[in-house]
Amino acid sequence: VNGIEIYSMKIDSKVTSRFAHNVITSRAVNRGNVSKEVFFDVELPKTAFITNFSMTIDGVTYPGTIKEKEAAKKQYEKAVSRGQTAGLVKASGRKTEKFTVSVNIKAASKVTFELTYEELLKRQFGKYEMFIKVKPKQLVKDFEIEVDMFEPQGITELEAEGTFITNELQNIIKKTFSGKKGHISFKPTLDQQRTCANCSQSVLNGDFTVRYDVKRTTPDNLQIVNGYFVHFFAPINLPKLPKNIIFVIDTSGSMYGREIQQTKEALLKILDDIKEDDFFNFILFDTEVSTWKETLIKATPENLDEARQFVQLISVNGMTNLHGGLMKGIDILNAAHKENLVPKRSASIIIMLTDGQPNVGVSSTAAIETEVKKAINGRYPLYNLGFGSGVDYGFLEKMALENKGLARRIYPDSDSALQLQGFYDEVSNPMLIDVELNYPENEISDLTINNFKHFYDGSEIVVAGRFIDSNQNHLTVDVRGEGANDALSYTTQQDAEQTAQAFQEQEYIFGEYIERLWAYLTIEQLLEKRITATGEEKENLTAEALALSLKYKFVTPLTSMVVTKPEEDDNEEGIADKPTEGTDMFTILLYLRSQPGMCVVYAKLLFIVKLISIKLSFITKSYGQSTIIDGDPHFIISVPQKKDAICFNINENPGTILNLINDPVTGIRVNGELIGDKRANSDAKIQNSYFGKLGIANKHLVLKLTVTPEKITIQNGDEKTGFTWLDSVTLQQAGLTLIINRKKNLVVSMGSGASFVVVLHQVWKKHPLHQDFLGLYTLKGDKLSEQTHGLLGQFFRPINFTILEIHPGSDPKKPDATMVVKNSELTVTRGWQKDYRRDPKHGVGIPCWFVHDNGAGLIDGVHTDYIVSSLF
Repeated sequence: VNGIEIYSMKIDSKVTSRFAHNVITSRAVNRGNVSKEVFFDVELPKTAFITNFSMTIDGVTYPGTIKEKEAAKKQYEKAVSRGQTAGLVKASGRKTEKFTVSVNIKAASKVTFELTYEELLKRQFGKYEMFIKVKPKQLVKDFEIEVDMFEPQGITELEAEGTFITNELQNIIKKTFSGKKGHISFKPTLDQQRTCANCSQSVLNGDFTVRYDVKRTTPDNLQIVNGYFVHFFAPINLPKLPKNIIFVIDTSGSMYGREIQQTKEALLKILDDIKEDDFFNFILFDTEVSTWKETLIKATPENLDEARQFVQLISVNGMTNLHGGLMKGIDILNAAHKENLVPKRSASIIIMLTDGQPNVGVSSTAAIETEVKKAINGRYPLYNLGFGSGVDYGFLEKMALENKGLARRIYPDSDSALQLQGFYDEVSNPMLIDVELNYPENEISDLTINNFKHFYDGSEIVVAGRFIDSNQNHLTVDVRGEGANDALSYTTQQDAEQTAQAFQEQEYIFGEYIERLWAYLTIEQLLEKRITATGEEKENLTAEALALSLKYKFVTPLTSMVVTKPEEDDNEEGIADKPTEGTDMFTILLYLRSQPGMCVVYAKLLFIVKLISIKLSFITKSYGQSTIIDGDPHFIISVPQKKDAICFNINENPGTILNLINDPVTGIRVNGELIGDKRANSDAKIQNSYFGKLGIANKHLVLKLTVTPEKITIQNGDEKTGFTWLDSVTLQQAGLTLIINRKKNLVVSMGSGASFVVVLHQVWKKHPLHQDFLGLYTLKGDKLSEQTHGLLGQFFRPINFTILEIHPGSDPKKPDATMVVKNSELTVTRGWQKDYRRDPKHGVGIPCWFVHDNGAGLIDGVHTDYIVSSLF
């Protein structure tokens, strides 16, 4: 692609005792005659931890290092500001996160990328699953996936499939397993990778999944190696427990349309799977709370038919009384146990589905968490399903974990009903409750979680620990739980010699895998505990998880992998620096001029380059370092080192509140509420929206400033002071400086010296469509801390980008180009936005590169991550 050829890509996986060690090696060559940028990006399972990364360029290896997140961030930003090679990990899809790195290599040079990640494979529906994302983006001469497996218990089944696998490719997957060993290979030729004969596009674009299970002659398996142990527990052939399940469903107005339709489809399918021994009920909440029945009802055929009719008639309306709905469900479940309406040996579950945030009844998330935890009192798990991007997922996750459950995102897509049903299937067959795995306290230290509320059919419990005496070679475990008919109680033993004998047969077992498995599981659980912890406990958990992450070189939420190319000696010629934007354009023009039949395109691009040069010279004079929000709502980010600017829009409904600036150090936070036109334009695909209200606060000074096109209100504690835009005021109080320039703008300085300008836009009062709105301009963003974030705040730090491949767009006056920013390639369009600071009526035109799709690829995360529930 663009002169860069990936000539080799190999994914090598070794799986031992459910622990996967994966190495992705990619080799590329620059076959062009100029230096070019090579990208390596790969999507990894969200549950995996990256452990190593390196780049080898012309025989010189540049290793990645894992550091504490803030230290890595500073090194990464320093590298980016210098235009050096740098890599990072960021969220990507449902199951994956993306690791991306780019490096500039000179003509005829090669680069080798090698990335290693590790993952404990989870058992669901009776099988372990290893998920590999395959997306080389071009034909690869030497492409191979190779998986070697060794399971001491023996392998009973092994399968591999891919979403991109055709009938022809199916025969290329080679699969063998016998006894304790298994092997899978997939090595398509160039022709087999093509989407059609002589095509240059690759069919390799999708998911490659390996599934397997192990032999189970006993309910569990113990393995001991070098002072560490792992205990796998998955009994089979147990009778299923009856379950008592409460569905708490959000039926507020925001669920209208596809969301409620897919929820109803999933509930109807779930009703088909409920067993006759089960008890169930539905709670619906919008502004009010309603129930299908006042108590739990047994799942008789007659009751299931009535329930189906009830589900089909569910409609949506009103606001979100989440607290009322959830507490009603808990009350009904508690009453059923107290009054012995349900079997004593049964598993109780609450599943809540919501697409919004509590905004009627008790709306404080902290108060809801406290009351729910008190009401459930550890008796059964709460599972929270968050539908779409409007939910406060952190709140749902914390509340679920506090009540021995978990939270799950339901992605708004065509398969949302299947996602809901799939989650239900995971928890629909409880086999045991109150499971405890007890180990001798005087022998074990640093034990992972060893008690579990429920054990579900087809899953597995994993416990790992470290021996106090690293030379100890035996272990005895007592296992207890409550089943459908009686209590489960037995003792199991294992010694290190048995494990050692099992592993002598296999040469490809990697390192101290049980120690790493223990570290992986420990870090994962410490990070989960942090979610519900506060104060000193949270600090201790953070410190412990960070220390283990650094010791075992895992990329976790507390650490980052940072890959930077060292600064080279001026006399060295081994690695070329990144070309400047001007050099890239000039190189493209020279190339086009040399190609037959490209003269017209060359002439058009030459004109565009000259036009942009004129615009850039204008920016140098008139556009200082600043960030702007003005218009519909247009975000304009100046990039002084590039003498250029980037802009993007946020398209959201009126009433949406966006976090613009948030600095936890200085305490300054700015949020803005959108307004729309007086009436919607039915012909427009996207309706106009503007900022109609701004909230500027400093929590350290207990100051709140509310700005609307009608008035300006200062709240200092309980005291309020109001002004209108007709005033001319200069005010200083409690760290706040306020200057109102009559009917024009408002200058605000707070505490640290950070300053903003709010511009008032007034339209003709009788205008049939538009209404007054506000613009926000930052003057002294450098006075805020490095931790500042938000839609605007994240750009107070330096941002680097490169413009490539300028070409005519759909609008002849607005050329398109490829922007390389944050290790992503975006299609951008050259356009103009207005700066109204000096001329509030007409504004001054600012040329910028427009990033489409709500700033996707430019902003951190997605734009809906910045939606907040209130102005303060």
